[in-house]
Amino acid sequence: MSKSRSSQIITCKAAVIWGSGEPLKVEEIQIEPPKSTEVRVRMLYASVCHTDILLAKRKGDPVPPFPRVLGHEGVGTVESFGDEVNGLEEGDYVIPTMLAECEACENCTSANTNLCLTYPLSRSGLMLDGTSRMSIKGQKLYHMFTCSTWSEYMVIDSNYVNKIDPSIPLPHASVLSCGFSTGFGAAWKEAQVKMGSTVAVLGLGAVGLGVTEGARMLGAAKIIGVDKNSMKKDKGLAFGMTDFINPDECSDKSISQMIKDLTGGMGVDYCFECVGAESLINQAIQATKEGKGKAIVIGGGINSVKIDYAPLLSGRTLKGSVFGGLKVKSDLPILMEKCKNKEFDLDELLTHEVTLQDIEKAFELLKQPDCVKVLIKI
Repeated sequence: MSKSRSSQIITCKAAVIWGSGEPLKVEEIQIEPPKSTEVRVRMLYASVCHTDILLAKRKGDPVPPFPRVLGHEGVGTVESFGDEVNGLEEGDYVIPTMLAECEACENCTSANTNLCLTYPLSRSGLMLDGTSRMSIKGQKLYHMFTCSTWSEYMVIDSNYVNKIDPSIPLPHASVLSCGFSTGFGAAWKEAQVKMGSTVAVLGLGAVGLGVTEGARMLGAAKIIGVDKNSMKKDKGLAFGMTDFINPDECSDKSISQMIKDLTGGMGVDYCFECVGAESLINQAIQATKEGKGKAIVIGGGINSVKIDYAPLLSGRTLKGSVFGGLKVKSDLPILMEKCKNKEFDLDELLTHEVTLQDIEKAFELLKQPDCVKVLIKI
């Protein structure tokens, strides 16, 4: 890669949002060259995560200011990189990650967390030095966490990039950069689901289906999927679900009671809240076994919630999770290998596709009952 190429500003198309609740506009923006530890990526595919939609509509902290370019799931190739970047070459296929792993800090050397202290989860919408590499008509653009995948090009710090095998289907790689991996990791790393155990999954989107697949691979005996959309039943069954509950079809019972009815009154060993709904947090706790049940909260979008104390006091555990507890260098490559070996069928997730130019349609597609994941072809 020549120095002259990496020193050029690139003008490209990106989906820009100018304010909370405003529509996305595909506009020309400028992408600056990467600094010493950064990588400029030519995006090939991206996908829509529920978190993108939440931040597009939400006002106030911790949302970065506007205007910004959303998207944190995606896959692309390295266009150029800074002089302190190691292990990457021009043309390498990469995915962005919201987390990093320095492999040296207190958290990275612990088996109990995936939240690196050296390179923490970024909520500022800016690079590590507090500046941006994106602008529009001379105005600074903010990105989503560590990156902005809804753009033809983006700059990201190399600590938040994972090189992938180019033989992995690119749409699958995009989904693995957040949603499905978050769910799978929650079953594998956070809950550490045991062989023969019982599991309930609240919400059968991409994250919930990732939980379902993870629980299946770990040998769970019963996996109960819960969703108000009955069209998700077939998706759940495809990833290993054994029982399905549509709470709207039995309105006289709580979700936790319906789960207990399927487990001899005991409740499940593990319950995963994958929606981000205040009302479901207590239901997740109450659906687990007294004395040892674990409720894992994965869904975003909740600011605060009132927790019923008695179920926790009787020995249950409530745990939060970011990226399913996956370490991006130690664990994520294992999922990539499983994908390469076709150990799970991610085509079941990719129900719809749009171009970057038509990205506004993605938000409407997600409202359709048969939609799980929208792929953006860039």
